[in-house]
Amino acid sequence: MALPDLIPVEDFFSPPERAGATISPDGTRIAYLAPWRDRLNVWVQGLDPSGDLDGEPRCVTADQARSVQSYQWTDDPRWLLYLQDSGGDENWHLFRVDLDAAEPTAVDLTPFPGARVVSFEPSRGRPGKLAVSLNARDAAAFDLHELDVATGELTVLAESPGAAKVWAQGREGELIATALNADNDFEISRHDSETDTTSTVLVYEGADYPLGVFPAQVTPDGTGMWIGSSRGTDRTRLVRVDLSTGEETEVDSHATFDIDTRAQVFPTFPSPLIRDRRGELLGVRYLGERQVVHALDPDFAEVLANLEKLSEGDLAAVSCDDSGQRWVVGFTHDRAPGATWFYDHSTGESRLLFRPHPHLDPDAMAPMRPVTITARDGLELPSYLTLPVGVEPRNLPMVLLVHGGPWARDAWGFDPTVQLLANRGYAVLQVNFRGSTGFGKAHMKAAIGEFAGKMHDDLIDAVDWAVERGYADPDRVAIFGGSYGGYAALVGVTFTPDRFAAAVDYVGISDLANFMRNQPVFVRPALANNWYRYVGDPDIPEQEADMLARSPISRVDRITAPLFVAQGANDARVVKAESDNIVAALRERGVDVEYLLKEDEGHGFVNPENQLDLHRAAERFLARHLDERRD
Repeated sequence: MALPDLIPVEDFFSPPERAGATISPDGTRIAYLAPWRDRLNVWVQGLDPSGDLDGEPRCVTADQARSVQSYQWTDDPRWLLYLQDSGGDENWHLFRVDLDAAEPTAVDLTPFPGARVVSFEPSRGRPGKLAVSLNARDAAAFDLHELDVATGELTVLAESPGAAKVWAQGREGELIATALNADNDFEISRHDSETDTTSTVLVYEGADYPLGVFPAQVTPDGTGMWIGSSRGTDRTRLVRVDLSTGEETEVDSHATFDIDTRAQVFPTFPSPLIRDRRGELLGVRYLGERQVVHALDPDFAEVLANLEKLSEGDLAAVSCDDSGQRWVVGFTHDRAPGATWFYDHSTGESRLLFRPHPHLDPDAMAPMRPVTITARDGLELPSYLTLPVGVEPRNLPMVLLVHGGPWARDAWGFDPTVQLLANRGYAVLQVNFRGSTGFGKAHMKAAIGEFAGKMHDDLIDAVDWAVERGYADPDRVAIFGGSYGGYAALVGVTFTPDRFAAAVDYVGISDLANFMRNQPVFVRPALANNWYRYVGDPDIPEQEADMLARSPISRVDRITAPLFVAQGANDARVVKAESDNIVAALRERGVDVEYLLKEDEGHGFVNPENQLDLHRAAERFLARHLDERRD
């Protein structure tokens, strides 16, 4: 047995040739993301009646500063919309492109300095209009606006008293609000515009929803809401709430899986609700070791059965035309970046449109194997183990790769970081430690008060599991993570300094109190059920003291393992000081620490050259300290 050929870092982290395709409402074109001047931009290309790509592709956005990450068709295929921030500051502006123009030019529809759009969707029963949540009036309050796409005119529909209240459109003359009440519970209310009265519809216990109720989508007729509910159960199922009576009726559920809520944290992930272009519900995604999709519409059940024949992977992004006959879909797979397919339900024909990284050979990639690890207190930890191809899986150097959030989860699928590490000869272990979402309320709530406590014990128990089974060399284990995972990496080398040979902290927290005090003003009300409940309130002295005790910055003198730190200067979530302070403290002690700072990035690197720099540096760092090969 031998390791496969060394795959260059560029092959994993250069921009995809094409990715993220969707079909236009009239079914005659697709849009997708592809490089233009080394930045991902939106391109449009024709689609002929048989589903073949037609004519030359046309780049319709021209952002030279920062890659575009997402876009959306409107109900009129003339207009295309996308969000863009500045240097990673997450102040998202909504841009419009006129596809009928000879030379499309992006127009900023929300040109308000420092403001951000947090959601936009078609206005109910009003073609050409969007309902947009935007904090242009007050940075702490997201008002509901109606936007005329063609003219750019914005009209305020409802002002919010603060970030804790978010508006949506209900039936004509009604607005629906989801808000945190005085008890930090999530209250759904209905506002009658004619009588100017507000009535409570339903209240959900805030402790059960650390990031809020999700999904929370008003039905197309405006009479109900689809809610991801765990009332009376450990698992999250889909219910319909009657907005007149507050009655909750189950729509669908899975016996053992939660609804897939990753899109709540990572908006580029597909929504758990699969809907047609009119907003009608077609299916629901659930996520265990792999994804399961339940079809709720008989016509979609036929479509889904045929789509699932196209790939061994899990169904990812789904789009269809107005007729519901022509579909463009993507897939995720552990050994291949997801392919994009066209499917015509009226003819049964399908064809592969493209692969984002066709140069990557799936046979050279490493399978991602689900495993279950039992923590020392008996809690089961759903995890994933990826072993390098072509080498005996014994006594390997290992990277413990820790997800962010912590209210998020690891899942099966292609991860370029995992595949790079496996290609270099490392075993990679990803653990859904307590506090991870998607495994029931009990698993999530087991993390309350356990930052740098049992949450870290779970990671250590997972390392011990890998060592005991012979996969990992106990003297060659590194810990690598981003955001909360970066905090976990720092905890690893400060609270258990003898367990890790090296650590990579990517936009991680070093001081819990400082992190919380520096959250944007509109975020702070939403901290009640997550950071305040799980960690503490930095304005209460005894809680602040406990937070400091759980912060790596208070234990810098215990760091003996080599440390690599990466940070975006414009990070609005984990501010630059979180990395600056830990690096400065180590350098004052004469400890060598590598520090990669990118001035044009925020909470996670987006631009291709920065992703390449990060992973080249991390590859060299890990090879130097774990004695493995590198590019």
